Formats: sequence, C-alpha cells, structure tokens
Amino acid sequence: MLGTASDMGKPYRPKDHYFQKAKQEGLRARSAFKVDEILKRFPASVKKGAAVLDLGAAPGGFLQILADAVGMHGRVIGVDISAIRPFSQKWVTTAVLDVLADDFDAKLAALYDGPYDAVISDMAPKTSGIKGTDEARSLRLAGKALEVAATRGRPGATFVAKVFMGGDFEAFRDEVRQHFEEVKIVRPEATRGASMEVYVVGLRRRAPAPAAS
Repeated sequence: MLGTASDMGKPYRPKDHYFQKAKQEGLRARSAFKVDEILKRFPASVKKGAAVLDLGAAPGGFLQILADAVGMHGRVIGVDISAIRPFSQKWVTTAVLDVLADDFDAKLAALYDGPYDAVISDMAPKTSGIKGTDEARSLRLAGKALEVAATRGRPGATFVAKVFMGGDFEAFRDEVRQHFEEVKIVRPEATRGASMEVYVVGLRRRAPAPAAS
C-alpha cells in the first residue's frame, strides 16, 4: 500500500488480533481481511473469471484474496510504487508503477488492455500529520482510481477505494454516484482503532452515454 493511515487517539498496536490472524493464515497483510469483508458483503462485486485491478497493492494482501475470488480463469493486475513479491498464480500480474505519473495510463494498458470488472484501490498517502493535507492527498489518489474505473471499467463493474474521511469527501462520493448505480461507505472490522479511513464502494458502473452524432 502507498503508505498507511495514521491512527488518531488509539495507540497503534502492530501485533493486534488481525495481524496475528493474517500471520496464522499465511496472508501478506492484515489488510487482506478488509477486502475479504467487502467481497462477502457484496458477493456480486467480484466473480469467478473476472478481470480486477488492484491499485496500491503492496505487499499483496488484497491480491491474495482477489486471486482466489477470480480463480484461474480470471485476471488480477496489482500495481504499487513499491515492488510486490511475485505470485505463483499465473493469473496474477504485478508491476511497479506510480499512478500519478504522466505515463501511468500507457504503462497500465501495456500490462492489460481489456476492460476491468472491478477496480480496487487501497492507496493511501504517506501521512504528514496535517489532517487537511493528508485528506487532500488521499482524495487525489482515490480520484485517480475513479478515473481509471470510469475509463477502463466495463458497464456493471465495481469500484472500491480507500479514502480518509473529511475535507471534500462528500464531493468525491457524489462524483462516484455519477458513474455507479449504487454507492456504499464501508468501514471494515479490520480497520485500526480511530483511523479516519473508510472504503467507498461503487456498484454496477453505469454504461457511458452514447456520443453525440
């Protein structure tokens, strides 16, 4: 993941219940339980054979869950600014990419040029401790994820993005509503203490309006 949300108030305990559970189950990160909960709450969001993009994928906790969800006939692309340890599953592709770089879209298309059934972002900025700054940076990353979902997601696709609450959050949610039939806000049980993060879930991407002739 591109940095982590800082806890506010409650002390950070790195070896908490979900950390230990992830270690016991062979998962690369406790965050795997977050996407697992989201997929269980919205079972139609990622199906067998689906093509899924995971943004901010390092160290690969989300990818482990998504790889199982789509199965060997699916496709999972995971990108992050940090290297991701390779997966044995042939249907999982990873790459080191910066989503905010000018050439990101071209490099992503080179990895997989088909439409996605789901675009999932666990990206978060490296926190500065300045609430407004961190919220703005979080929304910038989520905005880029939404842009990818709007341009590369097939009609009916799912969108999931981690966002720090506050600031222009409501405006971002309204923007997601323009592209998806239903929008939910989810705070998974595995979210740490008083963290400000939530996940915005867009269900059933609307078909693009036909171009005017």
